[in-house]
Amino acid sequence: MGIKNKIVDGYAYFLTMTVVNWIDVFTQPVYKHIILDALKYNQENKGLILYAWCLMSNHLHLIAEAEENHHLSDFLRDFKKFISKAIVKEIEENPDESMRKWLLNEFEFAGRYKSNIKNFKFWQDGNDAKEIHSTSFLEQKLEYIHENPVKAEIVDYAHEYLYSSAKNYAGEPGLIDIVLI
Repeated sequence: MGIKNKIVDGYAYFLTMTVVNWIDVFTQPVYKHIILDALKYNQENKGLILYAWCLMSNHLHLIAEAEENHHLSDFLRDFKKFISKAIVKEIEENPDESMRKWLLNEFEFAGRYKSNIKNFKFWQDGNDAKEIHSTSFLEQKLEYIHENPVKAEIVDYAHEYLYSSAKNYAGEPGLIDIVLI
């Protein structure tokens, strides 16, 4: 991680994790639920404080920080590693995955010339971590996250999108409990 994306403990961050080559993996519920379950696990067991999130077809946005004595950078490293392995395993074992061969080939090719990649590369490098430094920046990123599915013409209104914290902010129960800002 370069100095421009250095994560400092004690601050909230706007984070973006993107699948290599912007591959639309998160179109099937099975892959989406791997993300949801991992986020919930990290909230309950690894000190993740989640303020906002949105899972699109090929990337995940979060506004998050880590509880005291936990490190957001550790969460990101472990989360991305776990998700990579879990989704590749699901692709390999899912008899209904019509694009299995193509997906695995893409992930294998993406990691082929990376010395730190053993078999498959699922995520692009980096997290595009941006420290939340002001209320206006926070509000801008919160709106950006929640408006992603509207701009992609998936829903008419942000709170209609199931895989986002927009429901929570609209006073409805969401798929993941968050800390409202």
